[in-house]
Amino acid sequence: MQQTYQYGWIIPFIPLSIPILIGMGLLLFPTATKNLRRMWAFQSVLLLSIVMIFSINLSIQQINSNSIYQYIWSWIINNDFSLEFGYLIDPLTSIMSILITTVGIMVLIYSDNYMAHDQAYLIFFAYMSFFSTSMLGLVTSSNLIQIYIFWELVGVCSYLLIGFWFTRPLAANACQKAFVTNRMGDFCLLLGILGFYWITGSFEFRDLFEIFNNLIYNNEVNFLFVTLCAVLLFAGAVAKSAQFPLHVWLPDAMEGPTPISALIHAATMVAAGIFLVARLFPLFILIPYVMNFISLIGIITVLLGATLALAQKDIKRGLAYSTMSQLGYMMLALGMGSYRSALFHLITHAYSKALLFLGSGSVIHSMETVVGYSPHKSQNMALMGGLTKHVPITKNTFLLGTLSLCGIPPLACFWSKDEILNDSWLYSTIFAIIAWATAGLTAFYMFRIYLLTFEGHLNVHFQNYIGIGKQKAPFYSISLWGKGTSQKINKNLRLLTMNNTKSSSFFSKRTYPIDDNGRNVDNGRNVTRPFITISYFENKKFYSYPYESDNTMVFPLLVLGLFTLFVGSIGIPFNQEGVDLDILSKWLTPSINLLHQKLNNSMDWYEFWKDAAFSVSIAYLGIFIASFLYKPPYSSLLNFDLINSVLKRGPKRILWDKILNGIYNWSYNRAYIDSFYTISLTGGIRRLAELTHFFDRQVIDGITNGVGVVSFFMGETVKYIGGGRISSYLFFYLFYVSIFLLVYFFI
Repeated sequence: MQQTYQYGWIIPFIPLSIPILIGMGLLLFPTATKNLRRMWAFQSVLLLSIVMIFSINLSIQQINSNSIYQYIWSWIINNDFSLEFGYLIDPLTSIMSILITTVGIMVLIYSDNYMAHDQAYLIFFAYMSFFSTSMLGLVTSSNLIQIYIFWELVGVCSYLLIGFWFTRPLAANACQKAFVTNRMGDFCLLLGILGFYWITGSFEFRDLFEIFNNLIYNNEVNFLFVTLCAVLLFAGAVAKSAQFPLHVWLPDAMEGPTPISALIHAATMVAAGIFLVARLFPLFILIPYVMNFISLIGIITVLLGATLALAQKDIKRGLAYSTMSQLGYMMLALGMGSYRSALFHLITHAYSKALLFLGSGSVIHSMETVVGYSPHKSQNMALMGGLTKHVPITKNTFLLGTLSLCGIPPLACFWSKDEILNDSWLYSTIFAIIAWATAGLTAFYMFRIYLLTFEGHLNVHFQNYIGIGKQKAPFYSISLWGKGTSQKINKNLRLLTMNNTKSSSFFSKRTYPIDDNGRNVDNGRNVTRPFITISYFENKKFYSYPYESDNTMVFPLLVLGLFTLFVGSIGIPFNQEGVDLDILSKWLTPSINLLHQKLNNSMDWYEFWKDAAFSVSIAYLGIFIASFLYKPPYSSLLNFDLINSVLKRGPKRILWDKILNGIYNWSYNRAYIDSFYTISLTGGIRRLAELTHFFDRQVIDGITNGVGVVSFFMGETVKYIGGGRISSYLFFYLFYVSIFLLVYFFI
């Protein structure tokens, strides 16, 4: 066992070989590297699988032995200063490493087909592997400086991945917004790290916690300064985990490829903030004001994220705000001191949300191959509907993730969210009411997304596009990289592909032949990637419907669906008749002992279901309302004809319209927070820049230019005075002396 722990340092370095080898290959052998490009997908999955097996092995040993292993070595030694690097293997590290690797493997397999069309396929996998390296290095770090280094690398990778399709202006703006917002939090994090080093004289977690605990116990530290430093540390987590008020980058990050959304917003980047607070939990728990502040930010984020998701039309943006809200639940649990519940929800949410994001990517993939759908239209739920019979596997797995996030038993998120909701009653009644109400909102907006996407019939816009409707309009060729051509196509269906012959992926040897007329001859299905030609149908015999994704995209959905079904069983809080079902508590025992907390495993089934009945009822209420409002034939997107017919014109109808419009505008306009930042921060900085520019040009440059002009005129004047005649000099000398004497004596 000891020997296995000694090799823990290789965890972050195994995936690092992929970007190094890809970079060297593109530099030295570009043609061969590009020709064998899909080999890199296999190697990326293989190496990350090795890390996963190693992480699982370490976790099993921890569960059996309840041990924590740390290894450090000195990097910089100078007089009294010593900077050490190393790695720490504890329950938190093993949990995060398993999440990163398992979700990462599924995303890599999924990405091989999803990104097969892309010109930058190799660069994508290089970025993905480097991102995995950065996250694994972050979770295995043994001190604050090492965490900060990998923290910044995660930020750089997220910048590159969110802006992967940088030719799209929206993607370029989104990655810049994410980068700048996170830099604000990172600067605060750096100040907090330096502040605690000044207090304790150490960056190492073990020494830091021990020294700080003694200082607090002996009252030998300035409590105000300590609180400020702790808040600065927490600010880094606020930005990274998209907590209020630094959450504004998260919905815009959806401009990146969908696999990136699944990886960043499920198990990696946004989870890094939760990981940081959990890692520094022994420090925060000693400062009650900071714990209250963490719980306050958490509950605000819970409610804000849920309300902003209510009226989103973009399927990925709706899931992004859902992620924000669920991360708020985790932060709330940490602020309440429920360490176990927070990590439990981190695990269950990671798999459920990865399933939902990859499911949305499968929908987008299917809709982009539909005639008439551009990349932006393919994410708009207003243009979807009736996909159940076309994408049955995607529909069923998406429904599984939706029910899990709603908190329906026995799916994963039910077990973890229910713990947080129950703990909230012991902490604050107000927080509990908000948390439970938000659980109902979660069920409402998640089922809204599901119903708008899969239920009902094909949307009327879609029917017009495929030639069912009466309206005739020209269509254009659309590239997934945002470049379009204005070539009108007025004949039967004609499709453009990269080679006009076949398309395949590494994991799937399936090819898609295209005949001379541009029609797919594989069972009549339209399978073009990446360039989808949107064509007008004069002959209405040719329709192009959505179709199920390939096996390499469906397989991760099925695996994540199994995780969503069964991963919640590791944290079932029961210990009866000598059978301990709570694997998670055994896993976290070393960390729980370090925090001097106790776990209550004496709950029986009757007590548990009595507490859970209320939360499940609220979830079903949200599902019922969503079904009533959005399930066809009642509505397509935001059509409340049934209610409007009941509420005839009058005060009630006016009040209903005002409430509905207010909620819709609040959600669709992102609670006006982005507008506020644009006016106050962006506009304020711009006005300050203009004022500084004016001061520099008119005042600073004006003084400099004025001195030059005055010197010039003085020189010109003196030039005419100095004629070279001594008599003239004496005359002027006596003249000025006389004036001076007159002024001196008579004034």
